[in-house]
Amino acid sequence: MPLPISLFLVLLLLFGLSLLWLELRHRLRPASPLRLIPGSFQVKRKAQGLELSGEVTIRNPHPTMEVFVPEIHIDPVFLGRTDLTEVRSEVRITPLHPDEEARPDGYWAAYIVKGRKSTGAHIRINLNGPSGSDLESLIDTIWLDVRWINYGPFGRLEHRDGILVPVQKPEPANTSAATWREGERCRVLPVKTHLLGVLDEPLEVLERYSGAVLQPGDVLTIGETPLAVMQGRYHHPSTVEPSMLSRLLCRVFHPTSSLATACGLQTLINIVGPARVLCAWLAGSAMKFARIKGGFYRLAGEQARLIDDVTGTTPPYDQTLVLGPNAPEAFCNRMASALGVAVAVVDVNDLGRVKVLASSRGCDEELLQRALRPNPAGNANERTPLVLVRPA
Repeated sequence: MPLPISLFLVLLLLFGLSLLWLELRHRLRPASPLRLIPGSFQVKRKAQGLELSGEVTIRNPHPTMEVFVPEIHIDPVFLGRTDLTEVRSEVRITPLHPDEEARPDGYWAAYIVKGRKSTGAHIRINLNGPSGSDLESLIDTIWLDVRWINYGPFGRLEHRDGILVPVQKPEPANTSAATWREGERCRVLPVKTHLLGVLDEPLEVLERYSGAVLQPGDVLTIGETPLAVMQGRYHHPSTVEPSMLSRLLCRVFHPTSSLATACGLQTLINIVGPARVLCAWLAGSAMKFARIKGGFYRLAGEQARLIDDVTGTTPPYDQTLVLGPNAPEAFCNRMASALGVAVAVVDVNDLGRVKVLASSRGCDEELLQRALRPNPAGNANERTPLVLVRPA
């Protein structure tokens, strides 16, 4: 028996109020406005090891809110191709407060970052290894795990940021030594780089590693995840607070999906809002009955397909959630103008799936489908985030 119109309207009103409650609860959740922005870092060889030094800025964009920073800790993690368990580190964090002098004993005194103000810290890490070891050749990359406390009207929150500092960098590709692969009416060159991070400027990376081999008519591609990490679009799951909606709804996704965990789905909710995610799931479920697949991902937005959960990327980003890149089309047009060749941001896997997220004007996307279907960049630790495609 069909529902009376009045009952249907009541149910629709209740559903609308539920969505409104979800959105308001989401938008009013505790949050700190502070942002940690890494500056330049450098690694120097010392008589008995290495010294890493650099600065970070803590910025408060809020016009009135004052936020305390009572603690900050940094744990360096070393990556290489050999056993590094005997490497020892000594970390010193020196406050760079604009109105206070740093204590000589190295103690971080709790500091208040006022509205639209900032503070900072200088970081120095001395590294020592076993006698006679050359740390510069053993350590490939240093990952700085930064844990810092935010304290204010929102309560006490722990933020966790990761800063990747490369120690070794491969030689750029050159015309004489380039090893091209033959493709379908094209040639393909995977371009090796160092492990990329937030300290890297994308144009400098593209110019350094591919500039010597570029020719008119080429198409230079970059993976969507390497671009995203250079843009700083990753975060540790410990900074994500799953809601009841994400804990329940994540169970309906396939176990291999990045949305099948509470933190993965909550990351999407934090971007597009709980109302859109819930409506996308309801509509997507209805579309499944009509044998229309992929409805949720089309309705929930582009980031629903692009989020990589823990283990979804190469170390050390395998410990984080990585979002899709920001404004990829504008990035492609800007890089193409600077380099003089077409540029594309792509997502490729070992199953032959090629998705061109964005490309510069005039880019031959059909050429990219042919060239990238064998996945020349790989999905392991090849460190070839750039692939140069040249029509035959």
